[in-house]
Amino acid sequence: MLRTRSIIPARALSRCYATTTPPHALVFLEHRQGVLDSGSLSALTAAEQLGGKVTGLVVGAPEHVQGIVEKSKKLKGLTSILHSASPQYAEPLPDTISPLLERLLSGPTSFTHIVSATSSFAKSLLPRVAAKFDAPSVSDVTSVEHDASSNSTTFTRPIYAGNAIATVRAPSSIPIKFFTVRGTAFPAAQVQDAHEAEASSLEPVEVPDSPTEHVKTVLTKSDRPDLGVAGRVVSGGRALKNAETFASTLYPLADVLGAAVGASRAAVDAGYADNSLQVGQTGKVVAPEMYMAVGISGAIQHLAGMKDSKLIVAINKDPDAPIFQVADIGLQADLFEAVPELVKRLKA
Repeated sequence: MLRTRSIIPARALSRCYATTTPPHALVFLEHRQGVLDSGSLSALTAAEQLGGKVTGLVVGAPEHVQGIVEKSKKLKGLTSILHSASPQYAEPLPDTISPLLERLLSGPTSFTHIVSATSSFAKSLLPRVAAKFDAPSVSDVTSVEHDASSNSTTFTRPIYAGNAIATVRAPSSIPIKFFTVRGTAFPAAQVQDAHEAEASSLEPVEVPDSPTEHVKTVLTKSDRPDLGVAGRVVSGGRALKNAETFASTLYPLADVLGAAVGASRAAVDAGYADNSLQVGQTGKVVAPEMYMAVGISGAIQHLAGMKDSKLIVAINKDPDAPIFQVADIGLQADLFEAVPELVKRLKA
């Protein structure tokens, strides 16, 4: 009788160990005319919480990029910087910037996360690039946690006008995870004089036949603090009657408090204030040390933009106004009597 013997190659008996790719985040650093956007500094903090390397990406006009790179080198958490300069990037558009990102991420890449602030530009750019790589994009993230053992990332983000929090898990099957960060949920990255990130340049990708063209940028100039980053905010609602009354009532109060001025959507739609001052679900999300709501009823769409404020003060003559339910300090009074008196006492 013939006997057979199974011979198993030694390679088959070798033990394999799973390896995970350490996180490496690419943060898109937005700027305007050589000034870094505060939301990008918060996005940098969120990227640092992933627990791996963090690379910043700066694009813009040749006369602005180098200055931004020098300022960014000392930002805490940043390990390296990539920069690309071109006249076409002077006014960034998704159609001109996305080819640069696509080239950077195509083929073998060490980047595992693409991060940006939740700005109008980023909300157009990141989903566009994510779709090219058949990946989802998570927006308006308020917390982030990376699990190195499973190579998955868990995010939280507000839904239903902030009345619920969704937990989203991006598994390891998604090699590059795209997300934007709510600026008020993360502290801004600070400058460290002893730290300096390494910088290297990228060749720009010219787009000769871009389907979109930048026409002009209209900015609202004000000597008051910027609404998005102000420590104090005074907002007015439809009860202020018209644009002249809005200005004559709120501006003296904001000036004496050193506060930024905001407005409800009803006030903006009525023409009382510029839409750049709108606070709420479809406007800006703010979380100042003090938020004063003057003549604002407190619809859920408005609350979604300011309920994370440290101290909420409400002035309204309607005792049943919803704003009083979230206010730390409430004054039931006629705003046209209360606000001038408040200004007078603050000046005394």
